[in-house]
Amino acid sequence: MQDRDFEWFIENYSVLYDKHGYCFLAIKNEKVIGVYSSFDEAVDTTLLTEEIGTFIVQECNGNESAYTIQIASMFI
Repeated sequence: MQDRDFEWFIENYSVLYDKHGYCFLAIKNEKVIGVYSSFDEAVDTTLLTEEIGTFIVQECNGNESAYTIQIASMFI
């Protein structure tokens, strides 16, 4: 289910950003179930009513860095 929620987040990203601005969104079953100012707040508050592993938390910052990641390593 989290895969579908993530795809839904990406597909609706610009609408979600326009509606909520910079925030962290708790998403479950392709619905926003909470809007928070920090990742920790989103996780901690959502865990009061939802089981771990049944929702996702995504940063909504207005650009694609919210749903892409770059991993780099440097050996010295």
